[in-house]
Amino acid sequence: MLDWRWDFTFEIMPRMLWATLNTLMAAGIGYAIAIVLGLVLALAQRTPYRPLTFVVREAVEFIRSTPLVLQIFFVFYVGPQYGVTLSPWVAGMIAIGLHYAAYLSEVYRGGIESVPKGQWEACTALNMSTAQTYFRIIIPQALPLSVAGMGNYLVGIFKDTPMLSVIGVAELMHAANAIGGQHYRYLEPYTIVGVVFLLISLPSAGLIRAFEAWVRRKLGMS
Repeated sequence: MLDWRWDFTFEIMPRMLWATLNTLMAAGIGYAIAIVLGLVLALAQRTPYRPLTFVVREAVEFIRSTPLVLQIFFVFYVGPQYGVTLSPWVAGMIAIGLHYAAYLSEVYRGGIESVPKGQWEACTALNMSTAQTYFRIIIPQALPLSVAGMGNYLVGIFKDTPMLSVIGVAELMHAANAIGGQHYRYLEPYTIVGVVFLLISLPSAGLIRAFEAWVRRKLGMS
């Protein structure tokens, strides 16, 4: 039978709840970076400048093909060798934001390419600039088509925040490891971590599906 101690559970709960707040902040900030940078990367792959398009596309593929934990280590430990010294929080946010920006750029690209060709032709006929075409016509139509992918990566970025513990970011997994090491009890803190992730990830996934269905109804999509 499991040697579960409720007194120890209640003792560590305030620390675990504080770490949960840090985890939510890390996921939120990282996702905000990814949303903005992902759009920049998507648009950069559609420029008429072939060298820029090639470099950005290869960079995106490189980021998507390498593990997030390696990128976290690279930003935090390799950066100082080139004069870029960052705190664990800043390094973690940059790494996780950049990693998911590469994935979101593909989501944006798919949404942009799903916009009917006639929309592009109409913009050309109206002599609209590239910026006007994208930000007034194309992107507003592409974003609803990208909701499902963007939502999935929101849940994914939340579940990947424990990787930030490898550089000392005080998120949920880091707190569980620290508590376990101090008290030589890992059952309670690790169980709390699992429960917290379930309590946040499952409702979030449901809300994302509901929002996607709502968007589809508004757009008259099946």
